[in-house]
Amino acid sequence: MEKLVVVGQGYVGLPLAVRAVRAGFDVVGVEVDELRVKRLNAGQSYVEDVGDDALAAAHGTGRYRASADYADADGFDVCVITVPTPLTDGVPDLTHIASAGRSLAPLLRPGATVVLESTTYPGTTEEYLRPILEEGSGLRAPGDFHLGYSPERIDPGNPRWRLENTPKVVSGVDEASLAKVRAFYESVVERVVPVSSPQVAELCKLLENTFRHVNIALVNELSVFARQLGIDVWEAIDAASTKPFGYMRFTPGPGVGGHCLPIDPSYLSWKVKRSLGHSFRFVELANDVNEHMPAHVVDRLVLGLNERRKPVNGSRVLLLGLSYKRNTGDCRESPALEVARLLRRLGARVYAADPHVDLAFVPEGVAIAEPTAREAAAADAVVILTDHDCFDFAMVRRESAFVLDTRNRCRGPNVEVL
Repeated sequence: MEKLVVVGQGYVGLPLAVRAVRAGFDVVGVEVDELRVKRLNAGQSYVEDVGDDALAAAHGTGRYRASADYADADGFDVCVITVPTPLTDGVPDLTHIASAGRSLAPLLRPGATVVLESTTYPGTTEEYLRPILEEGSGLRAPGDFHLGYSPERIDPGNPRWRLENTPKVVSGVDEASLAKVRAFYESVVERVVPVSSPQVAELCKLLENTFRHVNIALVNELSVFARQLGIDVWEAIDAASTKPFGYMRFTPGPGVGGHCLPIDPSYLSWKVKRSLGHSFRFVELANDVNEHMPAHVVDRLVLGLNERRKPVNGSRVLLLGLSYKRNTGDCRESPALEVARLLRRLGARVYAADPHVDLAFVPEGVAIAEPTAREAAAADAVVILTDHDCFDFAMVRRESAFVLDTRNRCRGPNVEVL
């Protein structure tokens, strides 16, 4: 039985670990957060795509355990690194990758396979991670151990596309490494897509998210201008979406959020600037547009209240949704949080309803409310920021004095859409 180590037990690493247990691996999930380790070993999942029942099934095999100690990774056959890669002061922060590499290096054995899944700039696997592993182990790749890159494609909360049925791009630093990486992922997912090098795979991930980021920026800016021109941008988008070729639907919103879209394109922009000396103008423009959308939402709310002879200072504002996407609780990097902070600075009395959200991320001064008719009626304005399916939008339209809808879920004389 092969031993798999998955470094990082977050929204990427935990689903992989649980899936690999089902595929027959003996799995150790290395997680530096000791509280998370205790919860996992107690059968309590904090990742929405892995329920407590799935975690219990993994534990029931006797082939899954979480650990904060890298010593428990010793003797691994395959190791997958799924640690965060944030931006720090606008610069890629590979601290977590470096830490994982230094901790794993002394445990590397000849013939073992290491795969990086963390989103990063092209060249990271070969130019950054490989030297760390080689220096700490005394081994070389290619030759002594296998090394590759496979971008994560997890879409939290997506009921259709999950880890096992989403095609997995795989790569290796040589043919032998690619064969090992490919064989591992073929055992846990339905389809793998091999590419010629880790740099291609790394660029693939950045291309996917930069494509989304740029197109979201396009419709966000279009929504601003369409309103000024007196045109319903949502009707135009619906009409354009009937075209069966050459068009893909994107919709406006209060900005972009999550683990990927606010960060990943900047990795690509940074690499282009550093290596080629050129600005990636599309990415920089998209960043500018999307970063200003929370302020635009607040400006629209201020204007809407002003038209109703109400100052934002002292007004009661109910925000529906703090997380960055429908039916998930993750609000890290959520534009809704910035909307809440801006409104608080303007003196608004801010309430927020989101049954999915982790309360630890709620901004200071924001009160938690239930999405009830009473709360909607009590508010001077209701702002729809995340269109969770559990919200009763017909009730919101009926009971609210004024609704600013950034998701196009309500229409009526008391409703303004973004």
